Amino acid sequence: MSLLQLNKVEAFYGGIQALRGIDITVHQGEIVTLIGSNGAGKSTTLKSICGQVQTKGEILFEGKNITSWQPHQIAMAGIAHVPEGRRIFPRLTVKENLEMGAFSVKDKKQVKQRIEQAFVYFPRLKERYHQAGGTMSGGEQQMLAIARALMMNPDILLLDEPSMGLAPVLVDQIFDIIQELNAAGMTILLVEQNAYHALKIAHRGYVIQTGEIVMQDYADVLLSSNEVQEAYLA
Repeated sequence: MSLLQLNKVEAFYGGIQALRGIDITVHQGEIVTLIGSNGAGKSTTLKSICGQVQTKGEILFEGKNITSWQPHQIAMAGIAHVPEGRRIFPRLTVKENLEMGAFSVKDKKQVKQRIEQAFVYFPRLKERYHQAGGTMSGGEQQMLAIARALMMNPDILLLDEPSMGLAPVLVDQIFDIIQELNAAGMTILLVEQNAYHALKIAHRGYVIQTGEIVMQDYADVLLSSNEVQEAYLA
């Protein structure tokens, strides 16, 4: 059974249709990437999964139909979303941002343990523990956004453009961390405009154009595809 499955999913912003019947499957332990140009529907796909836009079709998570669930119910079920642009709380400290990620966890000892685990992946955040999130660099804020999502101890992590606006050395660092998380057992659905980096670390990939899936295959097959190279890697 797949962990996450989208069947003929359509999405709408008012009267504007953004997704046109897409099918995506993510299995436990995979990194699956969704690549495409700006406005193709990548972010809308993640928002559809999280209940943030009007949808039709079927979204299954761990075999349960979550299509009509509210965003907080979806989050509590084990789906963590790191949105485009990081969306940290800029006036809160690193500590407070992480605690916000664990808002539903009542056991303070467990919250502390999860913060310590986050520092294993993001030691820089330990150095910035009492610093306001908005005063940190873009790379540090991206680390904080991912760490905050991990505080939920999710079953799947949805990452939206984690490399956006980062220097090349920080892009490499973020993708290394994504691989480390996956190696530790985290299932990841990665939306990324940097197709090369995404396909290098993913197991499988989907290509989306104007709200439709136009290609899908193993990541290495897509990486070597002339069509993908010309459209996204040139």
